[in-house]
Amino acid sequence: MKEEGPIKRKNSVTSRSFIHSLLKNVATLGFIGYLPVAPGTWGTAAGLIFVAGIPLSQAALLVFIASGIVIGTIAAGIAERLIGETDSGHIIIDEFVGFLVSVLFIPHTYGYLASAFLLFRFFDILKPFPIGRIEKEIKGGAGIIADDIIAGIFTNAVLQIWKMSF
Repeated sequence: MKEEGPIKRKNSVTSRSFIHSLLKNVATLGFIGYLPVAPGTWGTAAGLIFVAGIPLSQAALLVFIASGIVIGTIAAGIAERLIGETDSGHIIIDEFVGFLVSVLFIPHTYGYLASAFLLFRFFDILKPFPIGRIEKEIKGGAGIIADDIIAGIFTNAVLQIWKMSF
């Protein structure tokens, strides 16, 4: 019986390492977060390809967003510790989920999707108030995700106004 303790403990450590590695890959969208130039733009592009390539109902998109916020927050927090960098540029799950917010209740036509991509990158890079403040004040995975959710909301608001105007 005494030998079972260390075996269980070793398996527990191995399982934890596996889960942390898996969550780091979620946070970086696998290799995409390690592309040498503009990983955030590539993360947004992954969101664009996902939305354009998989026809989802608005309800399903909402489920993906909610799941992405929860899982992304956990994954980003763990990845930040594993990478050893605060809000590492390699962590791009936030851009992916933020882009999904950008296109919620918006027609998924080429024009709207391209506009959402450009507007989202604009808000994510320039970080107008309160986006920049949120990024600085909220730490960890929640802070990594929150500023991009707000950038997605700003993008969505602009596109909703556009949609109602024409």
